[in-house]
Amino acid sequence: MGAAVGKAAPAKARLDIAENTIFQRNRGIWDAAAACTNERLLDAVDEILDLAEAQPFPAASAAAARLDSALRAAMSLMMDEFICLRVWNASSHDLRLAVDRLAVGASANALWQHTFPSTGDRSSSASTVGRASAGSPSSAPGDLVGFLDGEFLDELQLLCPASLLVVHEIAHRVIRAGYTKELVQKFTNSPCDVLDRFLSIFQGECSRRTTVDLIKRWSLATHLVGKALVVMQRQLYTHNSPGAFDALKDEYFLAITKNRILNLLKFADDFTSITSHEKLIYILGMYQALSEAAPGLLLMFTGPHKELVAERSEEILAKLAMSIRSMVASLIAKVRDGVSNTKNIVGVGVGVHPLTKYAVLCIERLAPHRDTLDLILASGGDDVASLSDLASRVVGSLEEKPVLPCDDDATAAATGSRHHLFHANNANFVLQSCKPLLGDEWAAARESVVERHVAGYAEACWAPVVACLEPAGRKPAAKVVAKFSAAFDRAYESQARCEVRDPALRDALRRAVSDKVVTAYGVYLKTHPKLEKKLRYTAGELGERLSELFEGEAAEHNK
Repeated sequence: MGAAVGKAAPAKARLDIAENTIFQRNRGIWDAAAACTNERLLDAVDEILDLAEAQPFPAASAAAARLDSALRAAMSLMMDEFICLRVWNASSHDLRLAVDRLAVGASANALWQHTFPSTGDRSSSASTVGRASAGSPSSAPGDLVGFLDGEFLDELQLLCPASLLVVHEIAHRVIRAGYTKELVQKFTNSPCDVLDRFLSIFQGECSRRTTVDLIKRWSLATHLVGKALVVMQRQLYTHNSPGAFDALKDEYFLAITKNRILNLLKFADDFTSITSHEKLIYILGMYQALSEAAPGLLLMFTGPHKELVAERSEEILAKLAMSIRSMVASLIAKVRDGVSNTKNIVGVGVGVHPLTKYAVLCIERLAPHRDTLDLILASGGDDVASLSDLASRVVGSLEEKPVLPCDDDATAAATGSRHHLFHANNANFVLQSCKPLLGDEWAAARESVVERHVAGYAEACWAPVVACLEPAGRKPAAKVVAKFSAAFDRAYESQARCEVRDPALRDALRRAVSDKVVTAYGVYLKTHPKLEKKLRYTAGELGERLSELFEGEAAEHNK
């Protein structure tokens, strides 16, 4: 166009043609991929800029007004071109495939566990502990693990080089026309397909997803956005194509980042009022995702923008922490209420109680997040200041249930023995399950609980048997032994079907009983050697019978 008219042509003729080209256009200058250029339209913009700089018309003339209007139209066109331009490339096959797979529930669940590991994404209901679904970090698709760890993003070209060259051209013309402020304002509405694709992991079809699913997706998206921003910033600032846009890169990157980060934070804020302990692991994952991403996100901002994002992040983290502390209190209350609603805690058997399994399940799932949880609980000023405290409080609630009193001495002894056997089984289950998670110091305190109940069991159940050997007047030794044997048989029959599944605890119980019963019986027989032919049991035979205890139903089948 410029060549057809020429710089020597009258200014009014040049304005007529350029103005007509801009106002009568039916397409833009560049396509979204910056692959094609409408040179005629671009020349018209440049002609308007040349005329605006030359100021060939009197200030108050109609031609000057037309030129000013044409300049505004040309700059509006430039800004529209900027908004339509695809600066960031989310069309990579690998990137689209990865995000699409993350949008699928199975992959999202597996990758949640890879990013925020636990012992499995199992039901939090005590009644369904035995039907827990399998899941582990290793179940995450291998090709997506690298994606989450950031390695995948490092290898992708997220910035479109051709588009960046066009952005320089647009910035050059806008700055030349004095419309820089208006362009910066447009940055806020600039598309960013990479970030928007990651945000789509949790933003789409929210009404059709469960709360847990939304929290998982948000946590994954936050994790990915934090990593993507680092790669995007590096590619934007290190790309070898200097130009006018370099002076505006800071404001541009701030603009495309700020609103998206604030939207992430707003979404998290909507979940800070949850207090149900069943969502504890997921809210903890949300807290962890935000606390890990926040320092990197803040590096993207400066000045008041940084202060705003920092203040908002800290506010939401504080609210999430408060929610988590409420959930911990709810969890303790859940177990305590469960115990209170059980009429006789030992009436359900001497094995591991469902509430104990539930408590251990919760501890197992929280253990991978111990550092985060300890930090949150320690800052709350409550009695429960760590995961160790929580574990002791939750499992200790089972020991608060008193044994129902009985009038009959024999029944009372049986109840007492079941009480100690029950608590030995449960305390040992907690000890063996949680020792690898909570360490030796915590385990030492629980070991003493197990030892106390093992000794209590031997005393409650077998001390009355041994008491038969104690002298009572001048009763013949044969009758003493007969009474002892009968008491032993009764005690043995009452315990024969009790089951202790842990081999170490089983041995400890047998040893405690043997030390009490066999030792006393052996001493008595040594002081009455003439009873040898009148014995129902030798000391060795007693030991053999006791070695069969605590096998449960298996002992009956082996008879």
